[in-house]
Amino acid sequence: MPCPALPDGFDFTDPDVLHHRVPLPEFAELRRAEPVCWIPQAGNVAGFQDEGYWAVTRHADVKYVSTHPELFSSTLNTAIIRFNEHIERDAIDAQRLILLNMDPPEHTRVRQIVQRVFTPRAIRALEERLRTRALTIAANARDRRGPFDFVTEVACELPLQAIAELIGIPQDDRAKIFDWSNKMIAYDDPEYAITEEVGQESATELIAYAMNMAADRKECPAKDIVTTLVAAEDEGSLRSDEFGFFVLMLAVAGNETTRNAITHGMHAFLTHPEQWELYKRERPATAAEEIVRWATPVVSFQRTATQDTELGGRHIRKGDRVGLFYASANHDSEVFENPDGFDIMRDPNPHLGFGGGGPHYCLGKSLAVLEIDLIFNAVADAMPDLKPAGDPRRLRSAWINGVKELRVSTG
Repeated sequence: MPCPALPDGFDFTDPDVLHHRVPLPEFAELRRAEPVCWIPQAGNVAGFQDEGYWAVTRHADVKYVSTHPELFSSTLNTAIIRFNEHIERDAIDAQRLILLNMDPPEHTRVRQIVQRVFTPRAIRALEERLRTRALTIAANARDRRGPFDFVTEVACELPLQAIAELIGIPQDDRAKIFDWSNKMIAYDDPEYAITEEVGQESATELIAYAMNMAADRKECPAKDIVTTLVAAEDEGSLRSDEFGFFVLMLAVAGNETTRNAITHGMHAFLTHPEQWELYKRERPATAAEEIVRWATPVVSFQRTATQDTELGGRHIRKGDRVGLFYASANHDSEVFENPDGFDIMRDPNPHLGFGGGGPHYCLGKSLAVLEIDLIFNAVADAMPDLKPAGDPRRLRSAWINGVKELRVSTG
């Protein structure tokens, strides 16, 4: 039965919805009236052979599902809540090799290896290089004549360069990573004219690129992160294919999400000029976390119930898909004062923009926060009078809160 708190036929994973807006009013209505609500889907539109999913919209319930992997699996149907209706089941199942789509104990084994990339020492070692790169990115954008696209000139650059620095991808190859990751998530947007098959081909190319890196390091170890991950046999290592899928995850989770957080953050500053003035004056350490809460680049992931259970007063059957709507949780008035306000001094800020806790809490949180902090400090210094030069053009997507273009001007 459709949820009575929503218009008939409303589906939070309909890419046409996110193409225009994040459905915050509908989320608020569900949190009030039916926080765990069944959303029917007809015709296998999501790529799954079922009849729909449960929308989980309250902060507390999203955290509960996230921290109980024994009840709610990432592997059974993957964490992606909606694919193209023409996708084959084999293509969905193949994505179980990505860390995002694993359950313990396999998830635990792989995460223990890859978290070596994100130790505080590793992040500190990157900080000065990334600071220099952020300053260069902002200065280059400032020197352009006339309006420019903030997404391509600023927001996308530092995340790509950070990944390149982190795992030793030559800087000259960062455009390939950008292109491949865009194609992997843009198949719902007709402007790109990218099919599911093109997205899969891009994923294959990226994985092959990374596997070649792994094979090189296994043959000729070096003092770098790739060697640490794939050649440290005595400490446990990744197979070449596991490393390939890890780099694929970085390309999306570490590139697309941070890029969109930066873009949404800039748009928030441009539409809340008092917050931009405050930021330029105070440079608060709390700003990056509020930008991620406000942006919530991943609107939702999903889990699949491993057994019959209860959630938010509703009976969840074994095999039911459960949508975790982080964008809704991050506007829950039971947790956040003035949740619809953009407040860079917000503290505490227990947002779920990096996940709801549990085994899948974002590995790269420290790096993402650092990147956001560095780029906005650089923009504030180089372009303090940045102005909007057009409305943001949003990505048509089922689960990414993405912006394709944000025109700005320095004068």
